[in-house]
Amino acid sequence: MAEHEVDVVVIGMGPGGEEAAGRLAEAGKSVVAVEAELVGGECPYWGCVPSKMMIRGSTLIAETRRADPYAGSSSIRPDLGPVARRIREEATDDWDDTVAVKRFEGKGGRLVRGRARLDGPGRVAVGDDTFVASTGVVVATGSAPVVPPIEGLAEAGHWTNREAISAKTAPESLVVLGGGAIGLELAQMFARYGSSVTVVEALDRLLPPEEPEAGEVVAEALQEDGIDVRVGAKAVHVGRADDSVEVRLEDGTTVRGAELLLSVGRRARVAELGVDTVGLDPDAKALEVDEWMRAGERLWGIGDVTGIGMFTHLAMYQADIAVRDILGQGGPAADYRGLARVTFTDPEVGSVGLTERAARDQGIRVRTGTSQVSRSARGWIHGPGNAGLIKLVVDDDAGVLVGATSAGPWGGEVLSMLTLAVHARVSVDELRSMIYAYPTFHRGVQDAVHDLDGKG
Repeated sequence: MAEHEVDVVVIGMGPGGEEAAGRLAEAGKSVVAVEAELVGGECPYWGCVPSKMMIRGSTLIAETRRADPYAGSSSIRPDLGPVARRIREEATDDWDDTVAVKRFEGKGGRLVRGRARLDGPGRVAVGDDTFVASTGVVVATGSAPVVPPIEGLAEAGHWTNREAISAKTAPESLVVLGGGAIGLELAQMFARYGSSVTVVEALDRLLPPEEPEAGEVVAEALQEDGIDVRVGAKAVHVGRADDSVEVRLEDGTTVRGAELLLSVGRRARVAELGVDTVGLDPDAKALEVDEWMRAGERLWGIGDVTGIGMFTHLAMYQADIAVRDILGQGGPAADYRGLARVTFTDPEVGSVGLTERAARDQGIRVRTGTSQVSRSARGWIHGPGNAGLIKLVVDDDAGVLVGATSAGPWGGEVLSMLTLAVHARVSVDELRSMIYAYPTFHRGVQDAVHDLDGKG
């Protein structure tokens, strides 16, 4: 077994790992990055980027139908093919693995293909090689889909987001297990491309981490797209026969589809890392890190593996903090109070900070304000597809927002001002005194502030 001395080893080259490895190499560190799959990780190949391309196409189909309510579905022949071809044939260099590798190596880094395991502080084993990092190791191994212990599931087989994104045609029918962001985005997309879709969620509402009102808005939108939404429905058995999958629910009913998409969450990849060799718990659900992303002696963790929030933008944020800490550059430590997230359904659901329930659970004296997108001037102008709401969650003692939700057309874009308000602790008085352009969707924030005032 050969040993190689380097400054830093980065395990995993998803968005966070690629950012950290590239910046450390640019700073003059000798960096070895280890990746078993594609440089760039889940996001550019099976996640954020291709899914939004597919969703964009399906939204255009929906908008065309809304523009001509008399046309009906018979006048539109949805076809996933052109979008699938665009994803595969028109990918830019930014999402090309070979180009990403050349870009990293052009900065002075070295990429090693394979599965890495920690082998003590500052030591990483990859096959027959061991890399000894004098500065330290950055773990950015991401996450994997959760596969629940449902009887018959392993034998019946299922799709994850990877198989769904790789599909060249929409299946005739689809059962989606899981009512979270990924499951709902793909469910609506396939429905608009012609699949008959059923969504099964074990909890009592869709988008469980978000405000209940947002889940209700999305549920109504999915039903308008012809999707059969089942909440409070737990799957207990899965079987496959005659080219279809049958899912039996706890209440005795069954749902069927040509394909089954499993989307019940993701788990951090920790167990296979060898964290026991550095004194950490191999059975931990995530790699615990402090505000500087430090997980142990000469060890940092970034991205999904930390379990803090499984978002590309969070991985990039944490990579910046880890890099600055490794290079001794200082700057701000991690601050998650303004952590934003978006579900790219139609309507979009953008959220930042705490929900009303989470704020109350923290002992905050809460006041909320809400406005309906459809009742705003821009919502009325927009017409069909204008469902949504803006909800503000205020710490009434401090007079600042601690959370907000923007659900509706371009809800994720409207969220930007609310993210700034939560992160910078902008007072409600400041929000009240602002000038909001007319007629815009973001003007609904002003209406929500007025609703807050009415509850004071």
